[in-house]
Amino acid sequence: MAAGGGSNYWEDLRKQARQLENELDLKLVSFSKLCTSYSHSSAREGRRDSSDTTPLLNGSSQDRMFETMAVEIEQLLGRLTGINDKMAEYANSAGVPSLNAALMHTLQRHRDILQDYTHEFHKTKANFLAIRERENLLGSVRKDIESYKSGSGVNNRRTELFLKEHEHLRNSDRLIEETISIAMATKENMTSQRGMLKSLQSKMNTFANRFPAVNNLIQRINLRKRRDSLILGGVIGICTILLLLYAFH
Repeated sequence: MAAGGGSNYWEDLRKQARQLENELDLKLVSFSKLCTSYSHSSAREGRRDSSDTTPLLNGSSQDRMFETMAVEIEQLLGRLTGINDKMAEYANSAGVPSLNAALMHTLQRHRDILQDYTHEFHKTKANFLAIRERENLLGSVRKDIESYKSGSGVNNRRTELFLKEHEHLRNSDRLIEETISIAMATKENMTSQRGMLKSLQSKMNTFANRFPAVNNLIQRINLRKRRDSLILGGVIGICTILLLLYAFH
């Protein structure tokens, strides 16, 4: 290869190597700036999430730029590695022993540059991925907080209404139970009084049959008793209706 290409072949390889190194240097500077600006852009987007406007350059577009630039840099590094391999092959060829030391020194400089660029690329890429993962996590936390804040007011209001309704139902149930208890007690009392009155009336009827004057008095007492019973029943009914209306109000 050395005999056929000579020094022109070597110089052509060096020219290609320097050109690739310059391109890599520019790409890596832009790549580093993209990594640095990513967190600031993500923070601004996080503050604008609740607004109606969406920036043209958001996290997704920066991710696409990152992927594109990473592929381009990897391709340039691969091409530069290939050029360095060709330079090593030429420097190790038997046709140029007198220049071997100088060529190897030049080759080592290009290898060092390639190694530095490779190391810088992987470091910047790792930093970018770490920042993106952190921003994604923070963004998720911010969304959860905003979602909780937006929903907590409505939830608290609904909870308050539910509690009030539950308390109203409990009060209604208590009033109904009290009304039923009063009605049952009144019924038992009236039943007991009716039994006593029947027993007393039976005795008085027996006595009245023996004494006509007493019989006339008993009839008037029975008439007044029926009237009082009707009045008492009406009062109890009205009280029951009023209590039920208050309970369901």
